[in-house]
Amino acid sequence: MDKIGIICEYNPFHNGHIYHLKKIKEMFPDSLITLVLSPSYTERGEFSFLTKWDKTRISLQYGIDLVIELPTLFATQAADIFAYYAVSILEKLDMDYLVFGSETDDIDVFKNMARTILYNKEYDSLVKKFLNLGNSYPASVSKALYDLTETKLIYSNDILAISYLKTIMMNNYKIKPITIKRTTDYLSFDLNPTISSATSIRKSYLESVNINAQIPMETREYLKIPKDFLANYFFLLKYKLINDINSLDTYLDVKEGIDKKIKKVIFKVSSYEELVNSIKSKRYTYTRLNRMFLHILLNLKAEDTNIGINYLRILGFNQKGRTYLKEIKNQIDVPLITNYKDTNDFALKFELKATILYLHITKQEELIKEELKSIPIIIDN
Repeated sequence: MDKIGIICEYNPFHNGHIYHLKKIKEMFPDSLITLVLSPSYTERGEFSFLTKWDKTRISLQYGIDLVIELPTLFATQAADIFAYYAVSILEKLDMDYLVFGSETDDIDVFKNMARTILYNKEYDSLVKKFLNLGNSYPASVSKALYDLTETKLIYSNDILAISYLKTIMMNNYKIKPITIKRTTDYLSFDLNPTISSATSIRKSYLESVNINAQIPMETREYLKIPKDFLANYFFLLKYKLINDINSLDTYLDVKEGIDKKIKKVIFKVSSYEELVNSIKSKRYTYTRLNRMFLHILLNLKAEDTNIGINYLRILGFNQKGRTYLKEIKNQIDVPLITNYKDTNDFALKFELKATILYLHITKQEELIKEELKSIPIIIDN
């Protein structure tokens, strides 16, 4: 039996994800599929439109056998950190393959890019050069790689793919990477008849555009996030920014004087969009600001992130997943947990705080007891 690992945010789960899973099952008919799932927030620092439990339920219904939580502490950081922890979890679970979607769809290109970053002495100096010219970090990476390899990468999933390959190479992991070509532009705002980007689906949902053709029935059933959730978020964030106005630079991702820009505008802005647009630039991208503001509101400091993977939290499984866990549990070097009594780890304490914030802002406070109870979701199929 082949053991397949995937890393997803499912924000929200849509027809493209169904296509991804079908392709995996075509490639590996006799397989176990393990999902490392971003919980309440995403790598871009955005709120998940589905709760972690609903994403787990949908995942199991569509043939995933085992769902493991990627702690928010790691899930909301830049591509290299996100990739390192997600791939490392799959390695601990002894997965044979990592299967991911990408626009370029050429594993040899990604391997060459990863080797260039890791071993070409010119790479770091080129990135610094482009940063000093006012480019964002992702743009600087893309420009440096183009100069060294003559291959242009502009899509987020391609950059994340390189991070996956770097993690595997640097740590001599045995997991083998395989890419499946994406059928849509990850950041497209336009709805397609059947398979659309998650970006376009979220935008359409907030604008009350019908998205029934782009998402399965299960997603329609669970998609309940209030359309004004950003207003709730901004209310709390603005209070936090004003309260900590003279100590913002102590938080993760607050660098290069961005705290001074925040001080200049925070008393003038009246919405989250206005706040971000007032300080966004080529250097301070929308994604970078999203992550930074989320980390400020969650009181996350840089020193808090220097930790390893000290547990694996099981969100759900089917019978095949349960059987596999029983077979492998004694080989895993960290505890397998299902609730908050199992460990005193910082990442797990942070997870509870992050989830409470998410549920409060999305007006789903009644689900806090589900987070504390933390019994894995089980589907017998």
